[in-house]
Amino acid sequence: MYFLTVCAYEQACLFGEIENGTMRLNDAGRIVHTTWNNLPEHYAHVVLDDFVVMPNHVHGIVVFNEPVRAGLKPAPTRHGLSEIVRAFKTFSSRRIHPVHGAPGASVWQRNYWERVIRNESELAHIREYIQNNPLPWELDKLYPPS
Repeated sequence: MYFLTVCAYEQACLFGEIENGTMRLNDAGRIVHTTWNNLPEHYAHVVLDDFVVMPNHVHGIVVFNEPVRAGLKPAPTRHGLSEIVRAFKTFSSRRIHPVHGAPGASVWQRNYWERVIRNESELAHIREYIQNNPLPWELDKLYPPS
C-alpha cells in the first residue's frame, strides 16, 4: 500500500476551492476525481482506497492486490507505482486540456510524493488525514501564498 501526494503544476489551484471546510470541485477537479476512480479499469491489479482532490493537489492510497515483480524480467502486465501515477496524470491532463482551452499546458508537477504504508495503524492515520484534509486548508503546507 502506498500513500500518494500529486501536486498541480506550480501548485496552481486548478481543481476547485474549499468553502467552509468542504472541497467544491470544478470541472477539472471532477475530471481528476473520475480519472482516479477509473484507474482499476486500466490496471486490474490496482485497488484504490481513500482519496481526496484538493485545490492544488491530490492525496490517495493505492493498493496492489498482487505483488509487482521487479528485476531483470518483470511481469509485462503488472505495472508499478510510477506507471500508475504517470497514467493518472496523462489521462486526467488529456481530459482537462479542452476544459481549460490550453492544449499541452502542464497540469501536474513532474514528480510525486509516496510513502509505503507499513501497518494498519499507519493506514488508519493516513485515511483520517485524507478524509479531514479540506478542514485545515489554510494551514496546509500546499496552501497557496497570498
